[in-house]
Amino acid sequence: MSRKSQSAANVEVAKNAYKALAANIGFTSIDDPICTLAIVSSVQSEGKTTTAVNLSKALASGGSDVILLECDLRRRSLAGALGIRGRRHGLYSVISGRHSLRESIIKIQDHCYFLDAEPNIPNPADVLQSKRFKALLDQLKGTFQYVIIDLPPIKAFIDGAIVASIADGTLLVVRQDYTRRDDVRASYGQLQKAGANVIGTVLNCTKAEGASKYYREYREYRESDNGDFGMSPLQPNGAGSNYAGGQVPQFSLNTQTAMTQQQAAMPQQGAVSPQPQNQQRYASHASNRR
Repeated sequence: MSRKSQSAANVEVAKNAYKALAANIGFTSIDDPICTLAIVSSVQSEGKTTTAVNLSKALASGGSDVILLECDLRRRSLAGALGIRGRRHGLYSVISGRHSLRESIIKIQDHCYFLDAEPNIPNPADVLQSKRFKALLDQLKGTFQYVIIDLPPIKAFIDGAIVASIADGTLLVVRQDYTRRDDVRASYGQLQKAGANVIGTVLNCTKAEGASKYYREYREYRESDNGDFGMSPLQPNGAGSNYAGGQVPQFSLNTQTAMTQQQAAMPQQGAVSPQPQNQQRYASHASNRR
């Protein structure tokens, strides 16, 4: 198989996987809907920004109104991942009352919007635990079905735990063969202490050769049997959606199952790949991770 065909198959697998994750989030919150969703990781380069971007797009493609918030105030990256230039005013201007949401948000695609943050915001943790920030989240909940919040790594800063404690739900991104077991355990423990509702994990950067082969063969069958129905290779949008290399994340809901006693008893050295038992997993991919 050519490299181009492999890349197209990986992208198709990825898009379907993020749609599956979006659907699962909806299934877990039928009785108590999740609107504000914090996306966190233990350390840098695990793919949380990529997850936030592609999950937002998947939710929007299903018809839900979504806004993506840049809340990593120390190392902003969402605008770059989206391939756009942020405005001069953003999160800080809105919560300080200098500009309105209408003046500050940017439309990414149908049903999907983005609120950037200004550079060099002083005292990020104080800003994120302020009453005005919470009031902003409440305002957004009245306008959008989903508010996706990208946050700094839990191990590096307290910001992620602060916002996770007031968000309706939290996803913990874990990169396979990269994140240390102790870091995942410590991050999950910190989120629990903060009172965060951790609804699941995203096991990132795993192989999906089987899934890619299935989608490739399925597409070849359609084109040979019924003709080309106008299907074209899916192309990534922005740096945050670059699915090269054939490595993909798997999504597993219910982190409580992932942090089992069996995993706690595993050796301390090496990396961790939490995979909850009896949970359906889905494959996807992203590079340029953080």
